[in-house]
This record gives sequence, C-alpha cells and structure tokens, in this order.
Amino acid sequence: MKISIITLFPELFDSFKHYSMIYKALKKGLVEIDLINLRNYGLGIHKQVDDRPYGGGAGMVIRVDVLDKALSTLKSKDRPKTILLSPTGKQFTQKMAQKLSKEKHLILICGHYEGVDARVEKLVDEKISVGPYVTSGGEVPAMVVTEAIIRLIPGVLGNIESLKEESHTNNLLEYPQYTRPEVYKKMRVPKVLLSGHHQEIERWRHWQQKNP
Repeated sequence: MKISIITLFPELFDSFKHYSMIYKALKKGLVEIDLINLRNYGLGIHKQVDDRPYGGGAGMVIRVDVLDKALSTLKSKDRPKTILLSPTGKQFTQKMAQKLSKEKHLILICGHYEGVDARVEKLVDEKISVGPYVTSGGEVPAMVVTEAIIRLIPGVLGNIESLKEESHTNNLLEYPQYTRPEVYKKMRVPKVLLSGHHQEIERWRHWQQKNP
C-alpha cells in the first residue's frame, strides 16, 4: 500500500516514520509513505501556495490551482483515492479505517492556515475529520488516519487476534485488561480473571465490552 501525504511541513513526519509499528511496516515493505511538499508546486520565485480570501477575513487560504497541480502529478501515475483532511468532513471511524486499508494508493491532503479553497472539494473523493475540533493544520490528523490504517494491513501486527479484540471493532470497546500485581493499594484484579474458567472469563469480557 502507498500513502501519499501532501503537506507544507513534511519534516513533521520525520519522527512519525520512525515510530515502532510504522517503522516496521515500512521496513517490511508492507507500506510506502510518500511525503509531497506542496511548496514545490507553488507559484513564482517565492513558491506561493496561499492567498487572501475573497470577501475579506482573517488568515490565508491555500490556492486551488496549486493543490490541483500537485494532485494531477500524483493521479497521473495511477488511480488513488484522494482524501482532504477537514473539520467539515465525515467523522473518521474504525470502519472507515478498515475500508481504506484495502486501497492500493491513498492521497491525504493536509490543509493549513484558514483552510483550503472550497473548490478543492471538487477534486477529491472524500473529506475526513478526526474529531469535532480544529487543529492548526492537517498534519496531526493525517498521522492519526495513517496509523489507524497501517495497523490493519496484514502482516503489520504480529498477533492478528489482537485486532479482533480492539476497541471499536464490531462496534464494541475493548474489555479492561489487568496484570500483576494482583492487589495494588487495595485495588484487586477481578476474581473471574483468576478463576481459570475460560467460558466465564469470555462472558465477563463480553459483558464489559457492552457495558463500559
């Protein structure tokens, strides 16, 4: 799988690409993360990527023609699914991550400043939001989406069973986990987990998932 990320700040992803699970996936060749600096497609000697909004207002808006140039270059190679990270997009879910993990090539567009020209929405397949809040740019949301997707690619995680038990899989939260010590500051591990009765443990875990 290939994930292309269009950003004005590719350096923000330097440590992200060396993060354990992401690094292992890259090293195994299971995924490729391609960082595209939008500034390379800017206009004039100053590589301008933004301009003042029509109608007035604070801040600067990323230009549609600059983004279209970057997208056209990437799309000419294959037929990727193109996603604009935006606070006005559809809320990102585990189900969406599962669906996107089956794509061969994704393009994630990181907005910045006061956002992007609204006409960019006509150039993408989908808009995604990582939550009902605003960040200063799309870089952190792009990392969230990228990690959620990569961990679902076969071979990335050693234990495939762990994916089945994770929160939001099958619309359930993950059950509570405990380890040693058995008692800590008068807080005890639930007796059922110490019983060795696997059916009772499974029933308890399932109840916990449905009643968090």
